[in-house]
Amino acid sequence: MTPHAPDRGPIQADLEALVALESPTEDPARVTAAIDAVERRVAGAGARVERIAGRDGFGDHLAATLPGGREGAPVLVLCHLDTVHPVGAFGPEPVRVEGERLVGPGSVDMKGGVALAIAMVRALAADPAPRRPVRLLFTSDEEVGSPTSRARIEAEAAPASHVLVVEPAREGGGVVVGRRGVGRYVVRAHGRPSHSGLDHPAGRSAIRTLARAVLEIEAMTDYARNVALNVGTIRGGTGANTVPEHAEALVDLRIDDPAAAEEFDARIRALTSPDEGVTLSVEGEINRPPYRMTPPIEALLGVAREIGAPLGLSLPAVHTGGGGDSSFVAASTPVLDGLGVAGGGAHTLGEWVDLTSLAPRAALLARLTDRLAQG
Repeated sequence: MTPHAPDRGPIQADLEALVALESPTEDPARVTAAIDAVERRVAGAGARVERIAGRDGFGDHLAATLPGGREGAPVLVLCHLDTVHPVGAFGPEPVRVEGERLVGPGSVDMKGGVALAIAMVRALAADPAPRRPVRLLFTSDEEVGSPTSRARIEAEAAPASHVLVVEPAREGGGVVVGRRGVGRYVVRAHGRPSHSGLDHPAGRSAIRTLARAVLEIEAMTDYARNVALNVGTIRGGTGANTVPEHAEALVDLRIDDPAAAEEFDARIRALTSPDEGVTLSVEGEINRPPYRMTPPIEALLGVAREIGAPLGLSLPAVHTGGGGDSSFVAASTPVLDGLGVAGGGAHTLGEWVDLTSLAPRAALLARLTDRLAQG
């Protein structure tokens, strides 16, 4: 039996409620409150739930299971509840419905996808067809690289037959079949302070050394190899009249090829100070490895397209530059990302969801999960 297409009304109600619960990553109490709201909904639909206590300044995670009556490898659905917007960024009323758009913090990335996952749980719980278990993992730290959830994501994916990720749909309703890798580094310079007027020659400027390193880092960008390095923030010094003792820069690396990822990671780590009396140190790593479409991912895409066609969803394949949790599992388990809602403006003050996408995208997720779990 194919699960009935979920109604838009309950999905939109869940979406509005979740977006109203503003949940920036750095506010663990608010993220945990959003996790609470999801737990009530999936447990109420019949899923078994497990709360994973937050740590290191992050909110709780939530695991849920829909037992299907058959043994075998589960299907895993990945979601996150944390968002990037500070509380109040959208004003005192964070949710606005403007025609067929819902505007609000984290609406498309990815509370819309979470609402689809809740609808999927309800649809499958109401359908007694025999299937292998369906596992869901709702995390609280994806927007900053999943430092406390990565190990659990990898552990959940290892025994799974397939992994589905409800990050937002790409342009034209596209789904993600590959991602660039992401590296994050902090480059720090440590010099010697002195008064710029009274004893300038005694100083050793950390900022000057770091500035040279910044130019060296930016020069590593190689568009022909699809490699980009960006120095996103830089800070240092204590005042205009003091030779700066400390300075640091935050570096973002985006890369397509696993072998090149190792090369550029080594090049960043090999940075040294050319200036006597100033040291340079590098901390960081390739946080999310790159992956490309493989034959198992292509086969999974084919199943999704077969299910999506009657729903009016063509599901073009997209290789994206953004990082995501699918990067952690693609090497071991077939994964399809971008199965969430359509919309736009992710991470901006105009972030929005196309409300007309709720019902067909929810039906796609429910029917794809069901097909895989019965396979």
